[in-house]
Amino acid sequence: MGTILAAVISGAVTLIVCMVNNHAQAQKTRALLDYRLSELEKKVDKHNQVLERTYRLETEMEVAREQIRVANHRIQDLERE
Repeated sequence: MGTILAAVISGAVTLIVCMVNNHAQAQKTRALLDYRLSELEKKVDKHNQVLERTYRLETEMEVAREQIRVANHRIQDLERE
């Protein structure tokens, strides 16, 4: 009877220690995932800003090219006259 009681107590203590350890590890893992997710969000925001700036620059370049084309046509027209 004594050995059965000792085995049950030992098993219960082992189970409690495992549960506490698993809980602590889960909290650490959650904290690490939250940190990595926030860092990834920062990188994505930077990337999106670069894309927006690039799009804006490309649009401005196209406008500038069109203005140069128009100016060249005007110059050609003036040279013909």
